[in-house]
Amino acid sequence: MESDSLVQSAASVAPIAGDELKRRRFLQHAGGVLAGAMASAATGAFAQGESASPAAAQAQAGPEYPPGVPPWSKTPGKPISKHPYGMPSPFEKDVALDVRPTDKQYWSSSARSPLQDLDGIITPNGLFYQRHHGGVPAIDPAQHRLMIHGKVEKPWLFTMEDLRRFPSVSRIHFLECSGNPGYGVHGKTAAQANGLVSCAEWTGVPLKTVFEEIGVDTSAKWVVAEGADAAALTRSIPMEKCLDDALLVYSQNGERLRPEQGYPLRLLVPGFEGNMNVKWLRRLHVVDAPAYSREETSKYTDLQADGKARQFTFYMEAKSIITSPSGGQKIPKGVCEIRGIAWSGHGKISHVDVSVDGGRNWRRAELQLPVLTKALTRFRLLWEWDGKPAVIVSRATDETGYVQPSLEELVRLRSLNGTYHNNAMTPWRIAENGELTNAYA
Repeated sequence: MESDSLVQSAASVAPIAGDELKRRRFLQHAGGVLAGAMASAATGAFAQGESASPAAAQAQAGPEYPPGVPPWSKTPGKPISKHPYGMPSPFEKDVALDVRPTDKQYWSSSARSPLQDLDGIITPNGLFYQRHHGGVPAIDPAQHRLMIHGKVEKPWLFTMEDLRRFPSVSRIHFLECSGNPGYGVHGKTAAQANGLVSCAEWTGVPLKTVFEEIGVDTSAKWVVAEGADAAALTRSIPMEKCLDDALLVYSQNGERLRPEQGYPLRLLVPGFEGNMNVKWLRRLHVVDAPAYSREETSKYTDLQADGKARQFTFYMEAKSIITSPSGGQKIPKGVCEIRGIAWSGHGKISHVDVSVDGGRNWRRAELQLPVLTKALTRFRLLWEWDGKPAVIVSRATDETGYVQPSLEELVRLRSLNGTYHNNAMTPWRIAENGELTNAYA
């Protein structure tokens, strides 16, 4: 990719120049589009180069445009929905999880969040990404139990009611599958390219609080977490993480967990790879060594060029993706706002740089508040597209100073043998007609 090469040079980052002018141009452009639409509605006026009066334009535009009164304002609307759970507008029916055809037939499958259709940092529960290893179990919360045993003073069998009696906390954190998106998988849309990441407000009990209640032996170094699904997914969690910010979660975005997200109880280990946030949590075994389970030996290890594998690569490293404009979308010539999301398992996002020439030069984007630790962070940058082919791409830097790599850099470091922890940049190619595609496709 000569013209699209992703040049990694901090010295190439330039301050934004003329953004205020671009904002004015954007407003002028938007105003011009509106005025043009109204003027073109006047019979023959636009074609003849004449200026149409607002009244004449309104007469041709139809009653749905202000100051006219649209039909839906003339009659009462529907009463409160009889549906037991609120539903989005039918006009938003296409905003849905992205599920590959092959994932619809297997118990071990996934569904991607439609990143290109979302705003803000909170992912709606119905659009939160999913990853299952043995299907979604139907669990009666009244019969569910969490057993904590091993190197503890008081082994205990907790009911859900027991756990809800503990002091609760709510925190906003992202979750990301370590296979997001894998190597060699370059989707057509933002969802297909990086949709195995989502962010929510989680409510539950700090694991440290529960451990303090039952007493944990000082010699304990690991906690083996096991799920109640048919796959009995099992992962080993370092004790220091359990005593830091790990949570026993029972609610997500203000409501009880959905079955696909681990109802009635899941483990949350902020910043760690998704599969370690064990869903349908039924057992915590406090031990002095990891379990070396299937999910941390034959799976979720990173094979290197020399045949060795990186194991226990817990943290999801800094990453970002432009979600608008992005693959599958089309933009007009002129000023637009480049928008996207960034995140890091090591803490807060420090800054995001955006390139509109394939990585040759970089400009600092604006971070949208709030900027939280181990949570999605929104960024934006005003840009005027001149109608010529271009490649746009984002690069995140977290508070540790770590810089998101290009795919070429990542391959040099880890080879193409692994399928996990691909945090490379995702470049989008813009054609002359304004259509966007994955630059790696």
